[in-house]
Amino acid sequence: MSEIEQNTESTTPEVTTEATPQVASESTSEVVTEVADAVSTAGSSTQEAAEEDPRTQEGMNWFVLRVASNKEDFVRNALEKKVQIEGVQHLVGRIMVPTEKTKTLSKNNKVKITETKLYPGYIFVEMKLVDARISQDVFFIIKETTGVGDFVGTAGKPTPMSDEEVDKMLYDSQAPEEVTEVKLEFAKGDHVNIKDGPFMGYEGTVDEIFPEKGVVSVLATVFGRQTQIDIEYWMIEKAE
Repeated sequence: MSEIEQNTESTTPEVTTEATPQVASESTSEVVTEVADAVSTAGSSTQEAAEEDPRTQEGMNWFVLRVASNKEDFVRNALEKKVQIEGVQHLVGRIMVPTEKTKTLSKNNKVKITETKLYPGYIFVEMKLVDARISQDVFFIIKETTGVGDFVGTAGKPTPMSDEEVDKMLYDSQAPEEVTEVKLEFAKGDHVNIKDGPFMGYEGTVDEIFPEKGVVSVLATVFGRQTQIDIEYWMIEKAE
């Protein structure tokens, strides 16, 4: 299995907002493609996104950079500042820490967006090659940044990502305003306990979920009869 795994429940700190070193070399395919396979295929949506915003700036390629765990945002911010200070924006484009963003509902039914890093320990850098190599100036800027490990590649040489890998990486890293689906932590068939309301203390099974309303339909036995109860999601919890 690849070193990177898509990990929506990793130890990487989650950022929640209201609605609103040296290491062994490895191939980019082993590092990125295996992770991308765990994510649903982007399909036509990916193609539409690519048409609106080109996957890669002209003359540039995407590379995967290994960084210290939980330092992804720090490294990205540090690199972005160094690129501006050194005036090498023509050689370095976007620097990304792909995240998965999901909408959930709070107890008072307010929508909040939870953001979780998709590839803990890695960032993605868009760069222009000079004579088929990363510019020495850019290379040293990156390597001298605190928290940076090494590039992912073969035989010690940084290897550009393929177009398919780039498409999936960019599609998976959606902006909060692009997240339309509200997710609840329950699934059909889950055994749950009712912890609040008039049916508190009863147990049941999730029959249907209505994310947009924040309501879950639970089948429970009440007074000896199976009864369907529509209840707000925060009033139930998964049974042990």
